[in-house]
Amino acid sequence: MPVLEWRDAARLDLLAIVDYISDDNPDAAQRLKDDIEAKVSALPEHPRLYRAGRVPGTREMVVRSNYAVVYAEDACAVIVLRVLHAARQWPPTAA
Repeated sequence: MPVLEWRDAARLDLLAIVDYISDDNPDAAQRLKDDIEAKVSALPEHPRLYRAGRVPGTREMVVRSNYAVVYAEDACAVIVLRVLHAARQWPPTAA
């Protein structure tokens, strides 16, 4: 079974989302964090369960209606690339 890896950008995304939500509702922020981490932890068992991503070679898991996890997978690992709010554009556009 592949291992699970988090890229630094994905961890920072998750922490920023949790920090933002916790300003108004710390319990909701913790529940969302727990939900994302639980669903991500199951990815190595079924990495192709979610739709192909908008960027070739990626997949996208919608965790809740407003949050998605972008990841890539190969024979050795599932790599969490980003955790995004639906309002954020993915992939980022060049300026």
